[in-house]
Amino acid sequence: MVSLSLFRFASLRARLWAFAMMGAARPSLARHPDLLFWKLCGSGSGEGFTPLPNTGVYAILAVWPGEDTARRQIETSPLWARYRRVAAEHWTLFLRPISARGEWSGRIPFDAADDSGAGPLAALTRATIRPRKMLRFWQRQPDIGRMIGANEDVLFKIGIGEVPWFQQVTVSVWPDEASMARFARASGPHAEAIRAVRAGHWFSEELYARFRIAGEAGAWEGRSPRIPMEVTP
Repeated sequence: MVSLSLFRFASLRARLWAFAMMGAARPSLARHPDLLFWKLCGSGSGEGFTPLPNTGVYAILAVWPGEDTARRQIETSPLWARYRRVAAEHWTLFLRPISARGEWSGRIPFDAADDSGAGPLAALTRATIRPRKMLRFWQRQPDIGRMIGANEDVLFKIGIGEVPWFQQVTVSVWPDEASMARFARASGPHAEAIRAVRAGHWFSEELYARFRIAGEAGAWEGRSPRIPMEVTP
């Protein structure tokens, strides 16, 4: 089970605390029981990949042995509790991997299982941009971001990242597989960028994964639940 926890920080003091925790939280995560893989991420100010940071939103992505463990640790972990106390709001998605290809920091972090479910899906794209390709990537990316933001099907989208400009992650949530597939197949900047990435070898490492949404906790932008869960088994 994968958890993606988002935290929004309002005051300057809280934002400085969150920025400092990008380094200070690493020892605790490295020693955390049952944690198989983790990443601390900042966020971008636009749709999907973005070169401009959002100093008010940070994320913890974590991989656990199972759903029960994930929910228990998110609820009881002192580290997650500290983040919740300081944050103005927080939201965690629980994600069951159903497909994955590629690597993240030289590892295969998600163990995909057969999917016979229905309901909302999440898509994650992660890439390390080659330095010599960075300018070309960021010249093209704003058009892709606007497409994602304008799509009427997408329920939620955010760009997060480990290293600004070079290591980027996008997460988007869709009501069903058909709506996700329509966007992926559509012609335009997104399809053109995929062709350019393949032809130009823009990324030194990349990962593409899909997840069935198993649940959520908290609220985002003042709403909870954010995702319609009634159709998920």
